[in-house]
Amino acid sequence: MGSSAIEVGEFLYDVAVNFTKVTEYGVSMEALLSGKTPLPLAGARLDVAIEGSVHGPKLTGTVVGVDYLHVRADDRFQLHIHARITTDDGENIAFFADGIAVTQEGTTVAQLHENATFITASHRYSWLNQLQVWGQGTVDPVKGEVRIKAYSA
Repeated sequence: MGSSAIEVGEFLYDVAVNFTKVTEYGVSMEALLSGKTPLPLAGARLDVAIEGSVHGPKLTGTVVGVDYLHVRADDRFQLHIHARITTDDGENIAFFADGIAVTQEGTTVAQLHENATFITASHRYSWLNQLQVWGQGTVDPVKGEVRIKAYSA
């Protein structure tokens, strides 16, 4: 399938992942989210390991990776995600995404906006190499849940 088969704005997949481990660098995620600890002036770094699923009309499988998250001093979360998608038919696809998460006032749920690219040598999925993907969704760090809908950009 060539990239010409994918229209701009076309729905590609849903992602549902959960946090599996959080590596903290001097400040805990729980303390930041609860307000027990103020955000340091330099911000905070958290490595958030994720696992879950990808489901779409042309891409279905599992995803495993890490978000090398930087919580900025202005409370904006900078995403820097490296992951592997393993399709249901056994192909591996490298996934990279960056973007932001912005918390909603009065809740710990944040709105996610991410840009993603893929790399694979698989002939079945090489069409992904040509795409820029835009994802929108939510993250609930208290529950450790992320939900995203992704579209071709």
